[in-house]
Amino acid sequence: MKRVAGKVVVITGGGAGIGRACMNMFAREGAKVFAIGRTKSKLDTVVAEVTKAGGVAGAAAADLTKPAEVEQSIKAALNQFGRIDILINSVGVGYSYGIAIPGTMNETTTTTPEHWGLVMANNLDSVFYTCRLVIPQMQKQGKGSIVNIASIYGMGGVDNAHAYTASKGAMINYTRSLAVTYAKDGIRSNTVCPGLTDTEMVASVMNLFDDPVVADQLSPMRRAATPDEVAYACLYLGSDEASYTNGALLTVDGGTSAR
Repeated sequence: MKRVAGKVVVITGGGAGIGRACMNMFAREGAKVFAIGRTKSKLDTVVAEVTKAGGVAGAAAADLTKPAEVEQSIKAALNQFGRIDILINSVGVGYSYGIAIPGTMNETTTTTPEHWGLVMANNLDSVFYTCRLVIPQMQKQGKGSIVNIASIYGMGGVDNAHAYTASKGAMINYTRSLAVTYAKDGIRSNTVCPGLTDTEMVASVMNLFDDPVVADQLSPMRRAATPDEVAYACLYLGSDEASYTNGALLTVDGGTSAR
């Protein structure tokens, strides 16, 4: 059974990592998928992957920190497919952003206002920009599902990356607010909170799992999640199988947050 057959799914950050895994997985499960992201070459690659496998896909390149570009990309999705049934917000920055732009993954006293703003714009503002445009469309349709991908580091404090943890914690509570406000319109809103996931974002620290002691500290399962393992959680929450799941937080972390 194809769990999202006939649905139209918009996936931000769809060109890489978890978003790319969602593009391929939702397409295999019968959906038409539309990726939004900053890098056109990555979007072209994932659209080609989906198409080669027999799926239907589209994409729009956009900087999701800029409202006008978000609006154009959502219009492009609607022009191509006519509706939006599921929104997956996978776009965001993390560990690798701190390497690309030093200072963005610091603790408070060494984080500049500019660096704080960059992380918030990518991780939180982008989610608001898509939701504010997609929710009215879902209201017209009488149904919809929003899945926002946060992080287990938005569930508790850590000793660095304060802008990151704040942005992900805010995303969790923002999603809860969406859940209680728009359920009456048939729109469900839920959060997926992954632990360390084997993507480009953390590629430079994946060797930590080579040390059994460190690996055990990072996850009781002593490995990172695969992008597909997180995508499966998104698929469940996006599909009608989760028809009474609203305002939930689903951790995909191998038991890390259970400690």
